[in-house]
Amino acid sequence: MASVQSAESSGSIADVYERDGFIFPIDVVSAAEAEAVRADLEAAEAELADDPKRLAVLRAYPDRVLPSFDNLIRNPNLIAAASQVLGPDLMVWSSGLFIKDANSPKIVSWHQDLTYWGLDDAEETTCWVALSSASEASGCMKFVPGSHKKQLVAHKDTFDENNLLTRGQEIAVEVNEEDGVSAVLETGQASMHHGHLFHASGPNTTNDRRVGSAIRYIKPSMKQRSGDRSLVAHVAGEDNFGHFTVAGPPKGRLLDEDFELCFRDLEIKRRVLYEGVEQQSGGGDKGRATLY
Repeated sequence: MASVQSAESSGSIADVYERDGFIFPIDVVSAAEAEAVRADLEAAEAELADDPKRLAVLRAYPDRVLPSFDNLIRNPNLIAAASQVLGPDLMVWSSGLFIKDANSPKIVSWHQDLTYWGLDDAEETTCWVALSSASEASGCMKFVPGSHKKQLVAHKDTFDENNLLTRGQEIAVEVNEEDGVSAVLETGQASMHHGHLFHASGPNTTNDRRVGSAIRYIKPSMKQRSGDRSLVAHVAGEDNFGHFTVAGPPKGRLLDEDFELCFRDLEIKRRVLYEGVEQQSGGGDKGRATLY
């Protein structure tokens, strides 16, 4: 098992990541700790069930409105892993949730993360933390080894209702499914992958939700190409650039002032992530809650 403390025999975390563009599993928290974070999330979902606007923000910005998720993005095992590929100075650009309900047809098409994020460089890595078991049956991620060495390739927008991505975006070149490596994770483990890596996931055919938080670590030297100062959390090292709006930990649990910060940032993220949609498809579906 690959972990922050003990990488697999084929090399260190940095070496394996450089070669393949991903590494897993990384031991982050115990199963019991992960289940407690999930329970806090699901309690919050129940509390916001009649408030779809805040429920969408909860799922897109869990670390900004729930202290349990703020603790998760600052977890020492995740910081240690991300630091091995990005260095000691780290911010979290987002930590959005990817949830597939039990027996759900929802999928994530083959894509590269950095396609639509509007960031000026590729100094980013995503740590995907499993808050429930991520098996092939539940729709775990699949990675194409070495595909991170390609630059961003053409994508097309589908706006498929069963696609969890913002625009239903998918790579516009053929991807051989047999090249994919299934990133099977136990509850409390994580995978880490490069922003140019080809990856996807299938439907959940099990009787339990598949819940994961995609924590996007970036170097502070990164910036939005638009000049916007999007909302980030500064989680390690120094920020000598000031390119983003840095949010402190949540003031409490599901507090109005924390939601207001997120609502303001949501306007920036939607503008960045939907850039060009009007020209391509007459407006697309900007009502989608996901921001990925």
